[in-house]
Amino acid sequence: MKRPAVFIDRDGTISEEVGYVNHPSRFRLFPYSSEAIRILNNNGWLAILITNQAGVARGYFSEDVIVKVHEQLKRELETAQLDAIYYCAHHPTIGKPPYRFDCDCRKPKTGLIDRAAKDFEIDLGASWMVGDRYGDVELARNAGLHSAFVLSGYGRGEWEYQQQGWKEQPDIVCETLLEAVKMIINSGVAIVNDANGK
Repeated sequence: MKRPAVFIDRDGTISEEVGYVNHPSRFRLFPYSSEAIRILNNNGWLAILITNQAGVARGYFSEDVIVKVHEQLKRELETAQLDAIYYCAHHPTIGKPPYRFDCDCRKPKTGLIDRAAKDFEIDLGASWMVGDRYGDVELARNAGLHSAFVLSGYGRGEWEYQQQGWKEQPDIVCETLLEAVKMIINSGVAIVNDANGK
């Protein structure tokens, strides 16, 4: 049976937006992120991290740094658990091959979502994307997901100064990942049932 998932952006959503995280010491998990992920774990939702990391293509850091940062992220989540982490290290116009590449996995393209959907048999119509950038809203639309926009990270600035020009609007707007997860869980039963035709 297919399961619903909450896809979560990294920088600005699950962790502080500090620019390029070129060393694990720059990574700062939001204090509420563990609780948010734990709620998903306890309610049968998949929790999957989806992140663009074009700093690799730009030559700012290697993929080894991404791996180390994500290992630290998993440790800091403590008893909460991400079911998977998918990242795109490409950029379509900057850097050298193989990272200078017009791929299908750089958000808002759907390659990372498509991969996760195959790996976990995800019910995309019942699933959500949570992020602090308009590109996350676009990704949700492109992949057939619901979208939750958070005001952490770049979110508040984008929402207050750019939102009127957006072609797509998020389904919900929340202060934090934790608030978004609570709203998703509270509305999730109806959404899952509707998706199954009940």
